Amino acid sequence: MRFRSIGAGVASLMLITVIGTGCAKKEDTATATRAEQAAARAEDAARRAEAAASRVEAAAQRAEAAAEKATRTFGHSVRK
Repeated sequence: MRFRSIGAGVASLMLITVIGTGCAKKEDTATATRAEQAAARAEDAARRAEAAASRVEAAAQRAEAAAEKATRTFGHSVRK
């Protein structure tokens, strides 16, 4: 969940950058192009971070299920 909030922050920063470059003068086209490229890179990084967070969450769920199964199996094999 923390990665998603980071991704949302990056996306909002990208939106502000794009809006700011839309208001730029014609002389600032090179700067605007660089800002658009940076915004595209930031959006791509946010998507990759969100995908990684999803994979980590799925792995954590699998590990938790495996731990519960091991606890049940160990509990049945060792009786007091």
